[in-house]
Parts: sequence; structure tokens; C-alpha cells
Amino acid sequence: GSIVLLAIVTLISVVQNAFFASKVEHESKHCNGKGFQRPGSSAFDRVYTANQNCGHTYPTFLAVLWCAGLLCSQAPAAFAGLMYLFVRQKYFVGYLGERTQSTPGHLFGKRILLFLFLMSVAGILNYYLVFFFGSDFEMHIKTITSAISPLLLIP
Repeated sequence: GSIVLLAIVTLISVVQNAFFASKVEHESKHCNGKGFQRPGSSAFDRVYTANQNCGHTYPTFLAVLWCAGLLCSQAPAAFAGLMYLFVRQKYFVGYLGERTQSTPGHLFGKRILLFLFLMSVAGILNYYLVFFFGSDFEMHIKTITSAISPLLLIP
């Protein structure tokens, strides 16, 4: 099937990463005016750490987004991906204030990654059910994931 929704979410995530990197660069220049250096200011440390934390989970996000979309169902995976990007933005902005403001975004993001992971596992299990037993549960899995994905909106 078409992968355009997954590609759109991936490109939005790239723009978001560029935004995070520009915030780090801006804060670095703002703190000492000499360019990209780590001056040790608390504002710079917060934006740098928030960017690093978001970067550490990015490969995991891309892996489970694409696996869930290709192996299970594209639309719910793309929806969960957009929700993850929204939550990651909330985490980043929350981290720039008080670190406790970032906790809800972090916890919500973990839940979305778990959902995408479970979608991927369901797609893999369905593949092997078809391969070994000839039973295809793809429509059932797509129905379930489509019904469950709006529940991601509940904080």
C-alpha cells in the first residue's frame, strides 16, 4: 500500500528536529555571542539537554513508526506518530521551563511508543500466522488498532 502518511510524519519530525537544533544554536549564541559553544548557563543546559533527550528516542520512534505502518496499519501508525511529535514538542518546551513540566510529555510519549511497538508485534505475528497456518487476521488487527488509536488522546 501507499506509505505517504508515514513519509509525511517522518518529514514533519525532521522539521521538528531542525527546530530543536536551532533553539540550541540560538541559546548558545545568546549566552556568549561567540558561536556554538557550551557556556554552562542554566538556560543553555536546559535546551541542550532537552534536545539530547529528544534525539536519543528519535531512532526508536522512526523504527516503530515505520514497522507499525508497514506491518500493521498505516493510518493509526501515522496518527500515533503525529501524537508523538506533539508530545515531544510539549516535552521540549516543558523542559525549557521547570523540568517537572516535561514529565507528562515524557510519560505520554512512552505510551505512544509502546502502542507503536505493539502494533509492530501484531503485524509480525499476523505474518507468521499466515505463513504457518494460513490464517489472516489483518482486517481484525486493522480494526482494533483503528479503534484503539483515538484512545491515545486520553492523557
